[in-house]
Amino acid sequence: MNPLRVVVIGGGAAGFFGAIACATAHPRVQVTLLEAGHQPLSKVRISGGGRCNVTHACFDPAALVQYYPRGGKALRGAFSRFQPKDTVAWFQSHGVQLKTEADGRMFPVTDNSETIVDCLVQAANEAGVKLRVGTAVKSVRQHSFPTQGEFEIELKTGEIVKCDRLLLATGSNPQGHRWAKDLGHTVEPPVPSLFTFNIPDPRLKDLAGVSVNDVRLRLPDAPSTLNEQTGPLLITHWGVSGPAVLKLSAWGARFLHDQHYQTPLLINWLPQYNQDSLRKLLLVVKSQLPQRQITGSCPVPIPKRLWMSLVTHVGIGAEERWAQVSKKALNQLIQELNQGRYFIKGKGVFKEEFVTCGGVSLKEVDFKTMESRKCPGLYLAGEILDIDGVTGGFNFQSAWTTASLAGQAMGTMLVANNSG
Repeated sequence: MNPLRVVVIGGGAAGFFGAIACATAHPRVQVTLLEAGHQPLSKVRISGGGRCNVTHACFDPAALVQYYPRGGKALRGAFSRFQPKDTVAWFQSHGVQLKTEADGRMFPVTDNSETIVDCLVQAANEAGVKLRVGTAVKSVRQHSFPTQGEFEIELKTGEIVKCDRLLLATGSNPQGHRWAKDLGHTVEPPVPSLFTFNIPDPRLKDLAGVSVNDVRLRLPDAPSTLNEQTGPLLITHWGVSGPAVLKLSAWGARFLHDQHYQTPLLINWLPQYNQDSLRKLLLVVKSQLPQRQITGSCPVPIPKRLWMSLVTHVGIGAEERWAQVSKKALNQLIQELNQGRYFIKGKGVFKEEFVTCGGVSLKEVDFKTMESRKCPGLYLAGEILDIDGVTGGFNFQSAWTTASLAGQAMGTMLVANNSG
């Protein structure tokens, strides 16, 4: 009997992990991995600033899904079968120790992404995966007759590769989406996620490098389910960045795209105070320190340079003392601190990591096996799906999970289908 043939297209995290999972669980299956570039795992190499943020130390599937603006619901069951603790155990069993940082992100103890790259390449070799780099695919189709279910992959060289099962793990590459469409799938249009905001505003001018530990950001025109995030914020030369901004850009990715990245943003610099408690605090300062200059005495937990900028913005003079401040100016200052209105005028790029929202519609995939509901024998894993997580190792985790499930299932189903 001929060996069962599995082809994986895409030599990134999901492609490698899926190929390894299939070849390890089903040693008699012939697994071939096709990668267009000459160097596989290129995104793994540059991720986390070259350290590779492998996963996140969140070991409760119900909590884990909260970090996915798109795909959380579909991943809930998948994470009960393969989650971060399984990722940690897998790498540990292959000689790679991971460490957890204070914010929950997990990296190899070497702080070097090459550790992860070498581990995956070695594991693929040991499992018997046939790796073909520099092998670009031109088209993919499935036969319905006479060899029902067989896939035919045409390479750009003209060579034809045939297989019984196919895993598409092409990331957010438009070509992968095109092949998925050719095989019957709906693709949600990809748009950027995880980016910074361009905000040219005099209040932020000359404050680049100033950070605030805890702010609340709101997109007032966006639907309420995705319009608010809290966390640290960093003022930059072009606007604002930091975890709160990146989370908001992820949850609001499609809304922001539809607005052409031109929309108001409300910044609450002091989410621990409401307007009443903030007013009480400032009035106490006014009565107790009437002769202090306002610009020089910041009674709230924000950087002094930001305080001075907001104070002068509402028209309070540099020499003005607390005793002199009018009720109107005080109200304007409270408004600035609690609900400053800014305007986003474009997006910035977040480092070298580029995450997209969009991809193959999740309704068309069985998340127990990652098999297509539209095209039997086709499997999908990683960023080709309409799944994306916030920053912190979550995008890699969805790749490991979906690829592991696909790899296990491809061989199992093949063996079952050919055992009679």
